[in-house]
Amino acid sequence: MFKRLGLLLTLICLSYSSFADSPLSDDKHVYLIDIKGKELMIGDIKFSTLAGKTHYQLHLDHSLFKDYFLSMKEMKCLEGPELWCHLAYPYSNPRTISQNDLSWLSHDLLFMYKKKSEFGANFYNGIYYQLSLKNGEIEGTALAVDLNLLASAPDDLTLAPITEAELDEVEVAQRWLGRLIIK
Repeated sequence: MFKRLGLLLTLICLSYSSFADSPLSDDKHVYLIDIKGKELMIGDIKFSTLAGKTHYQLHLDHSLFKDYFLSMKEMKCLEGPELWCHLAYPYSNPRTISQNDLSWLSHDLLFMYKKKSEFGANFYNGIYYQLSLKNGEIEGTALAVDLNLLASAPDDLTLAPITEAELDEVEVAQRWLGRLIIK
């Protein structure tokens, strides 16, 4: 009996230590990376596990963002060579992820870019960071998405509505904040 108990404790410790070292555990910082490779920390994320699912809580540091009123909508924007405006996903989101599916987190990190001189918001210039796990961190590369597709609620609120079919390549070298990293 003690051998079984010892084996069980060893397995629990091993699984806990491998989870603790996972990029989907503990508290991390969210950085946008500019065209010159400079990191801008825009917030924090806390990962937790409940009922076998990895949940996250994202907190953006709104003191870094400036308020803009664009197209009858208040937006929080980062100022640089472009305005980079955060668009909070407007519908229900379970805020769960897995090693193979980070799409809900990508939906919470939607942005729209525009030139400061342009009038209003152009939701056609949406940015979706396609996230993946690499070298113990979560990395994302900007892809283009027409955020007008979020103007009405998706038919199934349990599925992330932005999929590969809605995404296009972006000239990352021409976008101010074309990469993201969570570490």
